Amino acid sequence: MTLLDLDARWRRFNDPDRACPCCGQSFSGIFDIGFDHPDAWPYGERLGDSGDDLTVGEDRLGSDLCRLGPQRFVRCILPLPLRGSEEVFYFGVWASVAPEAFYAYLDASLGEEPAFEGCAGLLENALPGFDLPALTPGILVPGGPGERPRLMAQADTPLAKAQADGISFDDLLDIYAASGQDIRPHLQKD
Repeated sequence: MTLLDLDARWRRFNDPDRACPCCGQSFSGIFDIGFDHPDAWPYGERLGDSGDDLTVGEDRLGSDLCRLGPQRFVRCILPLPLRGSEEVFYFGVWASVAPEAFYAYLDASLGEEPAFEGCAGLLENALPGFDLPALTPGILVPGGPGERPRLMAQADTPLAKAQADGISFDDLLDIYAASGQDIRPHLQKD
């Protein structure tokens, strides 16, 4: 049992058998929020889950890599531990990286040596629930086999503090609300 298990809203949030009295909606715990493309990408979203890249001239957006003019982007995950539990919420974000780091990551993802060792990067998505400076600096840390790298904030920002200290359940609900998914009313008393 974790400290957060004492919160009735948390229990309702993690109970897929519980239906909201007002609408019947149910939840089965933390769900992540991902971004289809870096905020700088001007051409819109990739089309569906077909796996096809979106190419406009020399610019290209794939599921994990993006090229926009001279800029190079890598899709990564940004972890935020949830205080009082053993859970972690993830943003699926994009980071701009130097071209040599981009190609090192690409080579490593294709199974070529050497393995990706990580690199500096800049967060390229505005995160709901956070008031961050543009292009928050971070470090991309390699993930395990088949995993995207993790982006760890390196600036003195609320994001770096949230990664170090964790976020509260109320913070998580605020992030969901800021992303257009306000589930707070559905977790109230039955």
